[in-house]
Amino acid sequence: MSVIQESKNSTIKITIYIFSLLLFVAKNRDLYELNSEIHNINTRFSSDLCTPTAKLTTFQKGPSYFGIKVFNHLSTSIKNTSHDINQFRSVLKSFLLVNTFYSLEECFAWNSNRDFGSL
Repeated sequence: MSVIQESKNSTIKITIYIFSLLLFVAKNRDLYELNSEIHNINTRFSSDLCTPTAKLTTFQKGPSYFGIKVFNHLSTSIKNTSHDINQFRSVLKSFLLVNTFYSLEECFAWNSNRDFGSL
C-alpha cells in the first residue's frame, strides 16, 4: 500500500469517526443537557452541551464524553440543526466533505483559527 493510499484511508477513518460520534450525540440528545438548561445566564457557550465531570481516561475517550467535546466545537448553525437528524446528517456530511481532517488534533486546532462548522 502506498503512502498516499494510507493517508487517504486514515483521513476517511477520522472523518467517519467524527461523523458517527456527532450522529450518536444528536440521536441521544435527551441524555445530555445544554449549558442554558443548567443556568439562566446567557453566555457564548449556552448552546454547548454540558460536559460531565470525568476522572477516568477510559470514560473521557468513550463516545458519550468525547462526542460532547466534538459537538461543542461545531458552529451554532450546525448545532441548531441537531434536533432534526436528517437535516443534521446532511449539513454535517457537507461540512466534512469540504473540510478534511487528518487527525482529531488537527480538527480541534482548526477550530481555534476558524469557525468549526461554517459552510
